[in-house]
Amino acid sequence: MSEQSGVTGPVTFMNRTYEEAVALLVEVRNYLAHHEEAERERLLPLERLTVSLETTRMTAMLTHVIAWLMVQKAAAAGEITRAAATAPENRLGGRSVCLDDSATQDERMPARLRELLSRCHRLYVRVSRLDQLVAQEA
Repeated sequence: MSEQSGVTGPVTFMNRTYEEAVALLVEVRNYLAHHEEAERERLLPLERLTVSLETTRMTAMLTHVIAWLMVQKAAAAGEITRAAATAPENRLGGRSVCLDDSATQDERMPARLRELLSRCHRLYVRVSRLDQLVAQEA
């Protein structure tokens, strides 16, 4: 029997968070595919390196969030146990890299990139709190 029986609130919340993460991923992908290169060309070499680092950090945030949410959806659907969902290898990863939000305040960075970084960071922080709550309940 699924662990979600009779409880739709958390499942709905996780689904909405997943949909938000995927929508943000599409926005990031579109930015990187269509705008980032042109914006980067207007920057100094060191600033270009920073942009490359921060786009990688942004990708890492979204990757960790979506992977974690997929594990939680699998647990809610009864595909894996709650114990498996909260095992160390299935916890939200990348905290040491993903919690750094210093680039969101760096005025040298393109405004759209800073805005996307900020949104990704806020989503990551929110899911990090969820990860901690889920782990405490296990």
